[in-house]
Amino acid sequence: MSYFNQQGCQIYYEDVGRGEPVILIHGLGSSTKDWEYQIPELQKDFRVIAVDVRGHGRSGKPVQTYSIPSFADDIFALIQHLKLQKPHVIGISMGGMIAFQLAVDNPGLLGSLTIVNSGPEVKPRSIKQWLEVVKRKLLSRFLSLEQIGKALGGLLFPRPEQAHLRQKIEERWQLNDKRAYLASLDAIIGWSVRERISSILCPTLVISADKDYTPVADKEAYVAQMPHAKLLVIEQSRHATPLDQPERFNQALVNFLNSIK
Repeated sequence: MSYFNQQGCQIYYEDVGRGEPVILIHGLGSSTKDWEYQIPELQKDFRVIAVDVRGHGRSGKPVQTYSIPSFADDIFALIQHLKLQKPHVIGISMGGMIAFQLAVDNPGLLGSLTIVNSGPEVKPRSIKQWLEVVKRKLLSRFLSLEQIGKALGGLLFPRPEQAHLRQKIEERWQLNDKRAYLASLDAIIGWSVRERISSILCPTLVISADKDYTPVADKEAYVAQMPHAKLLVIEQSRHATPLDQPERFNQALVNFLNSIK
């Protein structure tokens, strides 16, 4: 358990294992805790660095405007702080957006890129999409973190045997700082690096749940723009694939990382 200072903000990270460095970046409203099923497996063969994004978990929560580029700057600073060479970066949801930003801003920096249930832009392009954005922003502002966590738990883990996962989400979501959570949500809406992803030359694995928020076809479309990317679909999974399908996810991730050693 360690911290480093990045422009006046204390960034929390965990650093375990030995070998090639792997950086894990969580999603909106989450933390390093959501990689609990991945870290023990990955640290057998890799040096694993899991980070709490600014405004989340045990990292600082400065009162400021957040942005995906600034989140990516924090990860770049962590890479420099730890003197990492060609790290493998894995990001889920908002963490995937941060990973995309890091990759396009720093050509040649990464050993590989893994994007989980995410994409290179969040730009509403239809009336329906705009209405969804407005709905989400309003609900996020007017509902309590407890209410959001309960609703999210039911959405991500609807099956009876997933009660323990629903409980995890409900308990963890309440620990968020509401102001920082909203600032991070605002950072996502309207963000895009879609026009730049063809410049990402490192090996890239895109993992999509078959029941993710956005359809598999969306991932197929952007993967086609990337010269060294491939898509893997995990069945019977929703947006939190590392939690609801950990064995399948871990195996796919380890196979990919081992293939580029």
